[in-house]
Amino acid sequence: MTDVLVCKQVRDVTRDTKTFAFEPAEPTLFRHDPGQYLTFTFEIDGQELHRCYTLASPPSRPHLAAITVKRVPGGRVSNWLHDHLTPGDAVRARGPLGGFSMVRHPAPAYLFLSGGSGITPLMSMTRTLYDLASPADVVFVHSARTPDDIPFRQELELMAATTPHLRVSHVCEDDGETERWDGHRGRLTLAMLRQTVPDLLRREVFTCGPPGYMRAVRRMLAAAGLPADRCHEESFEAPAPTTVDVAATFAVELARSGRTIACDAGTSVLEAAARAGITLPSSCGQGLCGTCATTLEKGSVDMRQNGGLRPGDVARNQILLCCSTPLEDLVIDV
Repeated sequence: MTDVLVCKQVRDVTRDTKTFAFEPAEPTLFRHDPGQYLTFTFEIDGQELHRCYTLASPPSRPHLAAITVKRVPGGRVSNWLHDHLTPGDAVRARGPLGGFSMVRHPAPAYLFLSGGSGITPLMSMTRTLYDLASPADVVFVHSARTPDDIPFRQELELMAATTPHLRVSHVCEDDGETERWDGHRGRLTLAMLRQTVPDLLRREVFTCGPPGYMRAVRRMLAAAGLPADRCHEESFEAPAPTTVDVAATFAVELARSGRTIACDAGTSVLEAAARAGITLPSSCGQGLCGTCATTLEKGSVDMRQNGGLRPGDVARNQILLCCSTPLEDLVIDV
């Protein structure tokens, strides 16, 4: 479902991060799971651009939906948001989407691990547990470059100071401009985790951050002996591609329309269709939102999705056209 959202407030979070709070143009309340995201459509320089942003706001505060965006060097949308989006501006958004949420894995104890801007879904979860006075025990460990780069630092400290169920720890690589960092220093290690969270193995773990951070955490949790089914991730990392002749070209039959298009190895089916003048449903273009899901009736693909499909969908031969490249001739239900 796509809605028009109106920006109500823009707040500075760190020197390069802002929070944008929205309300629906039509009176209604936001309903979502903590940790889910919206797919936004922005009109920039006459072009529609789609981006997925996690809701940092909790469902326990349903009047506003807030996203927290870090300015990225060369980032077309993030820079536009920081420089141009102001209260009163309208945008379009679709969702909520995604299955990365602690409500789908209830547990008496959680460990939230985040790096950089990956903090946003875990803030939504933490705010929810805090607002609802949940008895679940939470340890929140965030990694940042410097103390100046820790988002929501004061809010996390306030929540930790006013409930016995939350402990917060930060890991910084270096000192800030005016603050010498005396906490855990460098990058997160298993030794740090064991020191901070001695009961690690009894917790349900949720992790979000940049690809390198995610890989490191994955190795740490495996080395610690945490069962894989207790580790939950949200990231934009794509798996390594399957080896295929890059010069190959495959035929892709669109079963419903009866058309057949050519698709080079390494080119997504969605892009090949666009080049042939065929517009297929799509939104995020990153394997996240599920808008371009369809059934693969014949053939095989290399699909580098980022959560747009659940395991059951994949078992039913569903693929995402935006992130699927052919390994042979295909027939798809389009």
